Amino acid sequence: MLISSTWTDLPFHFIELPFTIPSVLACGAWLKNTVCVTRSHTALVSPVIGDLDTVNARSRLDETVLHMCQMLNVQPKVVAHDLHPDFYSTQFAHTYAAQHDLPILAVQHHHAHIAAICAEHGISDAVLGLALDGVGLGIDKMPWGGELLRVEGGYFERLGHLATLAMPGGDRAAREPWRMAASALFTLGYAHEIALRFPAQPAANTVVAMLQRNLNCPATSSMGRLFDTVAGLLGVNETQSHEAQAAIHLQTLAASYGKAASLEEGYQITANNVLDFSPLLAWLMQCADVAKGAAVFHATIADGLAKWVALAASKYHCARIALGGGCFHNELLLQLLSQHLAENNLKVLYAKQLPPNDSAISLGQAWIAAQRYESIGA
Repeated sequence: MLISSTWTDLPFHFIELPFTIPSVLACGAWLKNTVCVTRSHTALVSPVIGDLDTVNARSRLDETVLHMCQMLNVQPKVVAHDLHPDFYSTQFAHTYAAQHDLPILAVQHHHAHIAAICAEHGISDAVLGLALDGVGLGIDKMPWGGELLRVEGGYFERLGHLATLAMPGGDRAAREPWRMAASALFTLGYAHEIALRFPAQPAANTVVAMLQRNLNCPATSSMGRLFDTVAGLLGVNETQSHEAQAAIHLQTLAASYGKAASLEEGYQITANNVLDFSPLLAWLMQCADVAKGAAVFHATIADGLAKWVALAASKYHCARIALGGGCFHNELLLQLLSQHLAENNLKVLYAKQLPPNDSAISLGQAWIAAQRYESIGA
C-alpha cells in the first residue's frame, strides 16, 4: 500500500475488518466529522476534520476524500452519508456519487454509532445497541439521542427510546440548559416556577408561552439534553459556552460526592418501551445538595438503562450490548452501567480504537453500506 509521505504523520486509524468488503466512501456527520474509505479488509478513518460549519472545514473534507482514495488506490463503489439532508457531508456525498455514477446510502445516525462498535469488534450478528448522545436525525425526522436498537449486519430496529422532552427554541436549548430545565418543569406541572427559578433569564416568560403553545419546541429523546435538563434544575449551568460543558460539570460533581444509591422508583419503563426518568427529575428539582443530586442522577440513570437493556436482552435472546455515542465519554456513567450489565451476565462492547462520539460515525456508515452493498443497486 503506497501512502504519500506528506500524509503519513497524520493520525489515521486503520481498522482491520474480519472479511473483505466492497470499497466504500463514508462521509461522516456534521460534528467532529471524519471520512472513512475501505479497501479489501481494511477501513481507513481520517483524522478529525472538525465541525462542518466553516468553509475551511468543508474544504478539508473535500481534500481528505481525494487524498484517502489516492492513498488506498481505490475508486469507491458506493457512498454513504448521514440521514440529515442539510449536512455538508450529505451534500458532498450526493455530489461525489453523481459525478462518479455511484449508488448512495443514507444511514441513520445512531445506527452508525452502534455499527462503528460492531466494525471494531468484527461483529455482523445481532447485538443490542445503546446509543446515547446529543442529537441525530431519526427515521421519523425527529431529534433522537437516547436509543435502544437491535442491530444486525446492515440493518437496525428501534426497540425503544428515552421519554421525550421539548426543546424550547430548538438547537438553542442545547446551548442554554435552563431551557431544558424549564421544559421539564412545564411537563411536571410547575410552569409557574420557571420565571422564579431563572430570574437572570429575560426569555423565561417567552419560553413558558412557547411551551404552552408548542411553538418551536421539537421533542427529543436525547440523553445529552437530559444531562442539560439536570444541570439546569440543579443550577449547575444555566448556559454553556461549549459542547458538553454542563454534562462534564455534573460528572465532576458526582465524582466529588462519591458513591450514591439509585433513587428508588426514579424511573419507569412504559408499555411501549419508553424509559422515563420523570420521577428522578421531580426529585432533583427539590434537591438542595447539588453534588448529591449529580451523584444520584448518575446512579439512577445507570440503573434504569441497565434494567431497560436487560429486559430487551431477555426478550430478544441477545447477550451482546454495544455502547455508542458521545455520552459514553462520561467515565462514571460507563463504569456504573457496565457493572450493572455485567451483573446481568451481558457482554459489553465499547469503542477501543476510535472515540464513541461522532468521529466514529463514518466507520459505522462504511460498515453498514458494505453489508448492504448488494441491495442498494450496486
